[in-house]
Amino acid sequence: MLVFAASDKGGAGRSVISANLAYQRALLGDHVAYVDFDFGSPTAAVFDVPSALLGTEEQGVHSYLEGEVIDPAGIDIWRQTEHPFLRARRNQAGRLVLYPGDAGGGEFAISEEALERCIDLLLRLNSEFDLVTVDLSAGRSYAVDLVLAATAHPRMLHVVHRWLVFHRWTRQHVIAAAGLVHRENGILRSGVDRGHDGEVLQGSVRFVRVAVPDLESAMWAHASPAQLAWMRSCNDALRRLASDQHAGDSVVLGTVPLEPVLLWREQLITGEDVLVTETANKETLEALEEIARRLTDDLYWGNTR
Repeated sequence: MLVFAASDKGGAGRSVISANLAYQRALLGDHVAYVDFDFGSPTAAVFDVPSALLGTEEQGVHSYLEGEVIDPAGIDIWRQTEHPFLRARRNQAGRLVLYPGDAGGGEFAISEEALERCIDLLLRLNSEFDLVTVDLSAGRSYAVDLVLAATAHPRMLHVVHRWLVFHRWTRQHVIAAAGLVHRENGILRSGVDRGHDGEVLQGSVRFVRVAVPDLESAMWAHASPAQLAWMRSCNDALRRLASDQHAGDSVVLGTVPLEPVLLWREQLITGEDVLVTETANKETLEALEEIARRLTDDLYWGNTR
């Protein structure tokens, strides 16, 4: 299965949350690839791999798509990470491989040759891994256009692909995320223009809300009654807005609570962060685990292929 991670705005949590979902699926025993198609801003730092913190100097995904190398480099996260808990790989964990972007890479216009190379890569990874997460550049980018065209190609009609659209829980982010999917040049209409079945494509898109305050959490125990009332009012207004923008609860795959660790240090949330160092909240880990599980649970998806 291919999972494309998209967002209309930078800072929406797309990269850090999608990396966490890939990590959680690997812990469940799946063989997982994380592919960096965020050409302008490589995101390998989430995995704490020193050799690719700002992208790789050779054989990056960008170089592969432009035909400069035969194959993109794959990095075994369990072996090459500096994260102390990740290096102690659980026995039942599957493979977790990062395909980093190029250091200093940028957006580029899509050619037929790049499209064919993209299709070849996605097909190969789909056959090798149980789950392939593709982190896309923010907005209506060349990366989004590329994978829309690739997944509409006859060679890929048998491949299950799903879209996660990430946004923070604010008015601007809700409107922007809904626009990325539904507006005139959004994912759905652009996908149909490239040959997708509109109903099937719409059924393959779900939203993930990030940094959502849990008003019942102890984090807000010292808030005044006036502050709590205001926050509840804002939350209710955002839910109405999301519904009006066709990004309401029925098309939300999951919600990630407001988490200081993710705000201040974009990283993977491990069980040790919750139970040993106690730096991360249990609710955050549970939310990530649940969204990762729902990725392949058809009960949470519409008509997908």
